Amino acid sequence: SRRARRIVGWAKPRRAPGGLRLRGARGPVSGTWWGRRWTEALEAFGWHTRLERGRSYARHGQVVSVRVLPGKVKASVRGSRSRPYEVTAAVRTLPPKDWGRVADAVARQALHAAQLLAGEMPRGIESAFPRARPLFPAVRKDIVTACTCPDVENPCKHIAAVHYILAEEFDRDPFLLFKLRGVSRDAFLALL
Repeated sequence: SRRARRIVGWAKPRRAPGGLRLRGARGPVSGTWWGRRWTEALEAFGWHTRLERGRSYARHGQVVSVRVLPGKVKASVRGSRSRPYEVTAAVRTLPPKDWGRVADAVARQALHAAQLLAGEMPRGIESAFPRARPLFPAVRKDIVTACTCPDVENPCKHIAAVHYILAEEFDRDPFLLFKLRGVSRDAFLALL
């Protein structure tokens, strides 16, 4: 019945005119190694079904907005209710001394610095980050998420949709990964 579908979260989502939509209707979500690394990290947590539903939401433009801030992401996702659901994702930021070490490691590799300046994330940059605070989530507790939807599962499809939109946002601007971990593009370049 229609009521039963709503209870278990099967209600059809409302349209989100102007929503953020994944570029491709099929195939890989991200076009860069670092965007794919973001989604692969999350897929490794065993969230396949949840992420699949979220990918569908992202492909249909249900994510209304995404904002990357130091240590967190805030997003709105259109679901079956009249108001969009609010999604948050939090990660631990790196302290300034760790950012200094990351910048030193990048500076020692001229190619890495040149790639970042050209808008590309250098391969191998992950090794510059401390094990306790990796660039990409390594274990589930590295990313803490919440959604205002009634779904008790975490991640819900709204959170998962945001993860996929983030992958493409990271494709566009790899410095958003750094911002999420606590340092702006300008601050990191000043450290270099």
